[in-house]
Amino acid sequence: MIELKPITEENFLDAFHLSLAPGQEVFVSHPIRSLAQAYVYRDQCQPFGIYASGQMVGYVMVIYDYDVPEYDIWHMMIDRDEQGRGYGGAALDAVIRYIRTKPFGDSGRIALTCHKDNHTARKLYESRGFALTGNEDEDEAELVLTLS
Repeated sequence: MIELKPITEENFLDAFHLSLAPGQEVFVSHPIRSLAQAYVYRDQCQPFGIYASGQMVGYVMVIYDYDVPEYDIWHMMIDRDEQGRGYGGAALDAVIRYIRTKPFGDSGRIALTCHKDNHTARKLYESRGFALTGNEDEDEAELVLTLS
């Protein structure tokens, strides 16, 4: 159903055309900002297009924090016209499978942050085993999944 494809020169413009529903801009950064970060952290991250039936329907970036060490999920978003179809959950499952391959280094910990008012995303993350850590930064709460 869902496929993660690395962002390359062939598909990065598709990521630029993804859009959020009104009001969601406070929850996640647009892929343009994320791809700039991916360039800076290029030795420790992988940006992906989220594809359904050959069409990019979303974006996510996986980054490895060598200092902790842990994998982090950044800027996951599904295009406004594609929301509500199960793509977010399927994409999160695919990201977790990717991280289990330990592409950047060894770690059994996956962390992400979620805006405190983004109840839909938080429910999704918790349904996959992520749990609040109690760490907060401004309007963002940290959630962690420990891999077995």
